[in-house]
Amino acid sequence: MATNQGFKSFIPNPRRLVPGYLYHWLRCNRSYIEGLGNGATFKEVSKAVVSRIEIPTPPVPEQRRIATILDHADALRVKRRVALAQLDEMAQAIFLEMFGDLHTNPRRWPVVPVSRYVEAFQGGKSLEADGEESGGRYRVLKISAVTGMFFKASESKPLSDIYVPPQTHFVRSGDLLFSRANTTELVGAIAYVDYAPANLLLPDKLWRFVWRSPTSVEPLFIWELFQTPAIREEIGRRATGTSGSMKNISQEKLLAMNTILPPLPLQKEFVKRLSAVRRVNENFLDSAKQLDTLFASLQHRAFNGEL
Repeated sequence: MATNQGFKSFIPNPRRLVPGYLYHWLRCNRSYIEGLGNGATFKEVSKAVVSRIEIPTPPVPEQRRIATILDHADALRVKRRVALAQLDEMAQAIFLEMFGDLHTNPRRWPVVPVSRYVEAFQGGKSLEADGEESGGRYRVLKISAVTGMFFKASESKPLSDIYVPPQTHFVRSGDLLFSRANTTELVGAIAYVDYAPANLLLPDKLWRFVWRSPTSVEPLFIWELFQTPAIREEIGRRATGTSGSMKNISQEKLLAMNTILPPLPLQKEFVKRLSAVRRVNENFLDSAKQLDTLFASLQHRAFNGEL
């Protein structure tokens, strides 16, 4: 393997610098190194600048000890991320086991338009954010709040106190949110709102599912259904736009899209099994955050002579 002019290679003198120690120091000081770059749109750190970077070098045995501790902590973080990915696959596997591959619909479930169980999609308003990140009584969601298929209330921006939103624009716990506009890969991203702060608002590019009454679906079943390859592909085909960077799907096309509609008791059984996976997932996410915090603390202490 070779590098080109876009890379700067650090080649440690083994008598003075342990590679693993150098690796962790560079990761810990990434923002500092990025700040050394020149250029408006494409930043570059020159070889001369890299050569002047000063790296603290405790005795080699101490460097090895620090590298070993950080390697172990980082390995725990990697294992937790792998476990989270496997939990996502488990949810998909449960869906496939219960309902089959939607490309072929081997169980012969009834196929109905989305309008059979969705009355409408309710969106918010396109709003300019307040300049002060911490200001404003209300916050409006960004599209990134749903692009990971899990709801992130933190992906929001503050609004001016002058704006008074209508009640229909507030995000509510139990909402199922859908991204009507995004890149080809992410248009139609969907997320279930387990909990929503009272001051959170919908933007115009995120829709809330408004269910027909009496309801014939479980929201968490629809959440998983809309993540299946067959539905994602169909949404992609129905989305329009001249640029690959931003596609859009209309309510008319989405409501006319066909999906399976298994019996409600079977959907409830799926949600029961899915909820068990989600509880484990939440515990793993909390654990992953704690490991990230611990790792950051260990890095700080390691390179400040406190470890």
